[in-house]
Order: sequence, then structure tokens, then C-alpha cells
Amino acid sequence: MKIYVQHRMREKAKEMYAWIEEGAVIYVCGDEKQMAQDVHTTLIDIISEQGRFERAEAESYVKQMQQEKRYQRDVY
Repeated sequence: MKIYVQHRMREKAKEMYAWIEEGAVIYVCGDEKQMAQDVHTTLIDIISEQGRFERAEAESYVKQMQQEKRYQRDVY
């Protein structure tokens, strides 16, 4: 079985959310077609689940992170 970054993100969801709340910056580099989208969706899922946000609120949270340059993507 292959293990991808989104699997590791889910394994550490509680820690990851705590880091985000403390101001962590997330950089995603790599394949735009599959990996970047999967990681983006997983990030929204983690914020929604761990922060107890509705899906739309979690999506807004991620957009705010992007505006603050706390979530950046270098995908190709």
C-alpha cells in the first residue's frame, strides 16, 4: 500500500490543527493534478473536523490562510 502525504496529515490531524491554530505556515509543492488537490481537500477536512466547523466555514478558513500567506502552493 502506498502512503501519501494526505494519509500522514490525517494520522496527525489533531496535532496539525493545533499547529495551524498557533500560526503554522503550510507549503505544498508538487503535482497539481492529483496530490495538490488531495492535500487541499484533506486540509479542509482536518480544519472542519478538528475545529468543528461547517464545510463552508473550513473552506473560508483556508482561503483566509492563503490571503495571510500561511498556506501557499507551488504546484505544476
